Amino acid sequence: MTSFRFDEHLRQSIADRLREFDVRRRPDPGALKHAAVAVVVAEGDTPGEAAFLLTKRTPKLRAHGGQWALPGGRVDAGETIEQTALRELHEELGVLAGADDVLGTLDDYPTRSGYLIAPVVVWLPAQVQMVPNPSEVAAAYRIGCSELFRPDSPEIVSIPESDRPIIRLPLPVATVNAPTAAVLYQFKEVALAGRDTRVDHFEQPVFAWR
Repeated sequence: MTSFRFDEHLRQSIADRLREFDVRRRPDPGALKHAAVAVVVAEGDTPGEAAFLLTKRTPKLRAHGGQWALPGGRVDAGETIEQTALRELHEELGVLAGADDVLGTLDDYPTRSGYLIAPVVVWLPAQVQMVPNPSEVAAAYRIGCSELFRPDSPEIVSIPESDRPIIRLPLPVATVNAPTAAVLYQFKEVALAGRDTRVDHFEQPVFAWR
């Protein structure tokens, strides 16, 4: 495991980095449907223990059943991406957060399944309790942000079906693929490491092309 450590001002440093980041939004999504996900950072008892929240979708879902995902879903009419991310966080994990908990956003990521995902970074206290909605979430996990800095992460792999490489992240619970892997990798690079990094060129595995 890397020796990377977060300082005691992690919340403010994330907010500052996201504010300075030149976010790329697609004003015209074309045939893609707008969606938003919540990249939730839960503070730890010490700064080095800060974690992000990850879910495993219930196998019962018609689309994306059994996949690893961040809380999120389609943007409803009249909603901002921030409102969607907070609503989905509550619906999927029973976690209530407000506008003051939003630290910023990351780039849009287009998916093979027809969505344009806007990631919204949300900060929550260490005591946050998750109550997964069984109709959508099979399990939910807190994973240390330091896992994103593993020396074997990310995995960039070529596939014959595309001229774009796929990205995946090895985590304690599973190896996670894009779009979740792409969003988490950009979160790590931009919000935690302060490096301007783009990820929309990364491909998804073929099983996600539906």
